[in-house]
Amino acid sequence: MTDARQSSVHRKTGETDILVSIDLDGSGQAELDSGIGFFDHMLTALARHGGFDLEIRCQGDLHVDGHHTVEDIGIALGKAFAQALGDKRGVTRFGHALVPLDEALSEVVIDLSGRPYLAWNVTFERERIGEMDTELFEEFYRAFAMAASLALHMTCKAGRNAHHIAESGFKAFARALRMAVAPDPRAVGVVPSTKGVL
Repeated sequence: MTDARQSSVHRKTGETDILVSIDLDGSGQAELDSGIGFFDHMLTALARHGGFDLEIRCQGDLHVDGHHTVEDIGIALGKAFAQALGDKRGVTRFGHALVPLDEALSEVVIDLSGRPYLAWNVTFERERIGEMDTELFEEFYRAFAMAASLALHMTCKAGRNAHHIAESGFKAFARALRMAVAPDPRAVGVVPSTKGVL
Protein backbone atom coordinates (compact mmCIF):
# COMPACT_ATOMS: atom_id res chain seq x y z
CA MET A 1 0.00 0.00 0.00
CA THR A 2 1.47 3.36 -1.02
CA ASP A 3 1.77 6.27 1.37
CA ALA A 4 -0.32 8.65 -0.76
CA ARG A 5 -3.64 7.10 -1.66
CA GLN A 6 -4.84 9.87 -3.94
CA SER A 7 -6.12 10.04 -7.49
CA SER A 8 -7.72 12.37 -10.02
CA VAL A 9 -9.83 11.38 -13.01
CA HIS A 10 -11.10 13.55 -15.86
CA ARG A 11 -13.96 12.00 -17.82
CA LYS A 12 -15.42 13.84 -20.80
CA THR A 13 -18.19 12.58 -23.07
CA GLY A 14 -20.81 14.15 -25.28
CA GLU A 15 -23.08 14.28 -22.22
CA THR A 16 -20.83 15.19 -19.28
CA ASP A 17 -17.47 16.74 -18.42
CA ILE A 18 -16.34 15.57 -14.98
CA LEU A 19 -13.29 16.09 -12.81
CA VAL A 20 -12.97 13.94 -9.69
CA SER A 21 -10.21 13.99 -7.10
CA ILE A 22 -10.09 11.76 -4.03
CA ASP A 23 -7.79 11.25 -1.06
CA LEU A 24 -8.67 8.07 0.81
CA ASP A 25 -6.76 9.26 3.88
CA GLY A 26 -8.22 12.73 4.09
CA SER A 27 -10.26 14.49 6.75
CA GLY A 28 -13.71 14.38 5.16
CA GLN A 29 -13.52 17.65 3.24
CA ALA A 30 -15.72 18.03 0.16
CA GLU A 31 -15.87 20.51 -2.72
CA LEU A 32 -18.77 19.49 -4.89
CA ASP A 33 -20.67 20.84 -7.85
CA SER A 34 -22.67 18.18 -9.66
CA GLY A 35 -25.43 20.57 -10.64
CA ILE A 36 -27.87 18.52 -8.54
CA GLY A 37 -28.28 19.90 -5.04
CA PHE A 38 -29.49 16.78 -3.28
CA PHE A 39 -26.79 14.66 -4.91
CA ASP A 40 -24.15 17.09 -3.64
CA HIS A 41 -25.69 16.72 -0.17
CA MET A 42 -25.29 12.92 -0.38
CA LEU A 43 -21.74 13.11 -1.73
CA THR A 44 -20.86 15.44 1.14
CA ALA A 45 -22.07 12.74 3.55
CA LEU A 46 -19.93 10.21 1.68
CA ALA A 47 -16.80 12.33 2.12
CA ARG A 48 -17.47 13.25 5.74
CA HIS A 49 -18.35 9.80 7.04
CA GLY A 50 -15.83 8.01 4.85
CA GLY A 51 -13.01 10.30 5.95
CA PHE A 52 -12.22 10.98 2.30
CA ASP A 53 -11.26 14.33 0.80
CA LEU A 54 -13.40 14.63 -2.30
CA GLU A 55 -13.65 17.13 -5.13
CA ILE A 56 -16.18 16.70 -7.92
CA ARG A 57 -16.90 19.19 -10.68
CA CYS A 58 -19.43 18.28 -13.35
CA GLN A 59 -20.94 19.98 -16.34
CA GLY A 60 -23.74 17.70 -17.47
CA ASP A 61 -26.74 17.73 -19.77
CA LEU A 62 -29.20 18.49 -16.98
CA HIS A 63 -31.52 20.04 -19.55
CA VAL A 64 -32.20 16.42 -20.55
CA ASP A 65 -32.34 14.96 -17.04
CA GLY A 66 -29.98 13.92 -14.26
CA HIS A 67 -29.26 10.39 -15.45
CA HIS A 68 -26.02 10.99 -17.36
CA THR A 69 -24.64 13.26 -14.64
CA VAL A 70 -25.30 10.83 -11.79
CA GLU A 71 -24.17 7.72 -13.64
CA ASP A 72 -21.03 9.32 -15.06
CA ILE A 73 -20.03 10.71 -11.67
CA GLY A 74 -20.37 7.16 -10.37
CA ILE A 75 -18.05 5.93 -13.12
CA ALA A 76 -15.46 8.68 -12.62
CA LEU A 77 -15.53 8.39 -8.83
CA GLY A 78 -15.24 4.60 -9.00
CA LYS A 79 -12.21 4.87 -11.29
CA ALA A 80 -10.57 7.44 -9.03
CA PHE A 81 -11.26 5.26 -5.99
CA ALA A 82 -9.69 2.22 -7.66
CA GLN A 83 -6.63 4.18 -8.77
CA ALA A 84 -6.13 5.65 -5.29
CA LEU A 85 -6.43 2.19 -3.75
CA GLY A 86 -3.73 0.71 -5.99
CA ASP A 87 -3.02 -3.02 -5.67
CA LYS A 88 -4.87 -3.21 -2.31
CA ARG A 89 -1.89 -4.46 -0.35
CA GLY A 90 -2.43 -4.18 3.37
CA VAL A 91 -6.08 -3.14 3.28
CA THR A 92 -8.84 -4.72 5.35
CA ARG A 93 -10.73 -5.59 2.12
CA PHE A 94 -14.17 -6.20 3.67
CA GLY A 95 -16.34 -3.47 5.10
CA HIS A 96 -19.82 -3.32 6.58
CA ALA A 97 -22.03 -0.75 8.25
CA LEU A 98 -25.52 -0.53 9.69
CA VAL A 99 -26.56 3.12 9.93
CA PRO A 100 -29.82 4.63 11.16
CA LEU A 101 -31.33 8.01 10.40
CA ASP A 102 -34.47 8.40 12.47
CA GLU A 103 -36.88 5.70 11.22
CA ALA A 104 -34.60 4.64 8.33
CA LEU A 105 -31.98 1.92 8.67
CA SER A 106 -29.51 1.03 5.92
CA GLU A 107 -27.05 -1.84 5.71
CA VAL A 108 -24.07 -1.85 3.35
CA VAL A 109 -21.53 -4.64 2.89
CA ILE A 110 -18.48 -4.25 0.63
CA ASP A 111 -15.80 -6.58 -0.70
CA LEU A 112 -12.88 -5.06 -2.61
CA SER A 113 -12.89 -8.29 -4.56
CA GLY A 114 -11.96 -7.18 -8.05
CA ARG A 115 -15.29 -8.68 -9.14
CA PRO A 116 -17.84 -5.92 -9.70
CA TYR A 117 -21.36 -6.58 -8.45
CA LEU A 118 -24.30 -4.64 -7.05
CA ALA A 119 -27.04 -6.24 -4.98
CA TRP A 120 -29.72 -3.56 -4.54
CA ASN A 121 -32.52 -4.01 -2.04
CA VAL A 122 -33.75 -0.45 -1.59
CA THR A 123 -37.12 1.03 -2.49
CA PHE A 124 -38.41 4.59 -2.35
CA GLU A 125 -42.04 5.61 -2.02
CA ARG A 126 -41.31 8.93 -3.75
CA GLU A 127 -40.04 9.37 -7.30
CA ARG A 128 -38.02 12.51 -6.52
CA ILE A 129 -36.11 14.14 -3.69
CA GLY A 130 -35.63 17.78 -4.57
CA GLU A 131 -34.61 17.74 -8.23
CA MET A 132 -33.17 14.21 -8.10
CA ASP A 133 -34.98 11.10 -9.32
CA THR A 134 -34.74 8.42 -6.65
CA GLU A 135 -34.17 5.71 -9.27
CA LEU A 136 -30.80 7.34 -9.99
CA PHE A 137 -29.33 6.21 -6.68
CA GLU A 138 -29.21 2.64 -7.95
CA GLU A 139 -27.55 3.87 -11.15
CA PHE A 140 -24.89 5.71 -9.15
CA TYR A 141 -24.05 2.74 -6.95
CA ARG A 142 -23.98 0.33 -9.90
CA ALA A 143 -21.68 2.63 -11.89
CA PHE A 144 -19.38 3.05 -8.88
CA ALA A 145 -19.24 -0.70 -8.15
CA MET A 146 -18.47 -1.54 -11.79
CA ALA A 147 -15.77 1.14 -12.15
CA ALA A 148 -14.20 0.44 -8.75
CA SER A 149 -14.42 -3.31 -9.33
CA LEU A 150 -15.97 -4.18 -5.97
CA ALA A 151 -18.95 -6.13 -4.68
CA LEU A 152 -21.56 -3.90 -3.06
CA HIS A 153 -24.65 -5.06 -1.19
CA MET A 154 -27.11 -2.37 -0.17
CA THR A 155 -30.25 -3.04 1.84
CA CYS A 156 -32.81 -0.70 3.33
CA LYS A 157 -33.95 -2.56 6.43
CA ALA A 158 -36.46 0.09 7.53
CA GLY A 159 -37.70 3.51 6.50
CA ARG A 160 -40.52 5.62 5.07
CA ASN A 161 -39.01 9.05 4.48
CA ALA A 162 -37.16 9.06 1.15
CA HIS A 163 -34.60 11.64 2.30
CA HIS A 164 -33.79 9.56 5.37
CA ILE A 165 -33.50 6.35 3.35
CA ALA A 166 -31.12 7.94 0.84
CA GLU A 167 -28.99 9.63 3.48
CA SER A 168 -28.69 6.62 5.77
CA GLY A 169 -27.65 4.64 2.67
CA PHE A 170 -24.87 7.07 1.76
CA LYS A 171 -23.63 7.20 5.33
CA ALA A 172 -23.59 3.39 5.56
CA PHE A 173 -21.81 3.26 2.18
CA ALA A 174 -19.22 5.72 3.49
CA ARG A 175 -18.57 3.80 6.70
CA ALA A 176 -18.33 0.46 4.90
CA LEU A 177 -15.86 1.90 2.38
CA ARG A 178 -13.86 3.44 5.21
CA MET A 179 -13.58 0.07 6.92
CA ALA A 180 -12.68 -1.79 3.72
CA VAL A 181 -9.84 0.56 2.72
CA ALA A 182 -8.43 0.88 6.24
CA PRO A 183 -4.93 -0.56 6.75
CA ASP A 184 -4.87 -3.98 8.39
CA PRO A 185 -1.93 -3.95 10.83
CA ARG A 186 -1.73 -7.75 10.67
CA ALA A 187 -1.39 -7.80 6.88
CA VAL A 188 1.13 -5.06 6.07
CA GLY A 189 2.25 -5.41 2.45
CA VAL A 190 -0.01 -8.40 1.87
CA VAL A 191 -2.82 -8.63 -0.68
CA PRO A 192 -5.80 -9.93 1.34
CA SER A 193 -6.65 -12.84 -0.95
CA THR A 194 -5.62 -16.47 -1.26
CA LYS A 195 -5.16 -15.74 -4.98
CA GLY A 196 -2.48 -13.18 -4.19
CA VAL A 197 -4.26 -10.53 -6.26
CA LEU A 198 -7.52 -8.61 -6.10
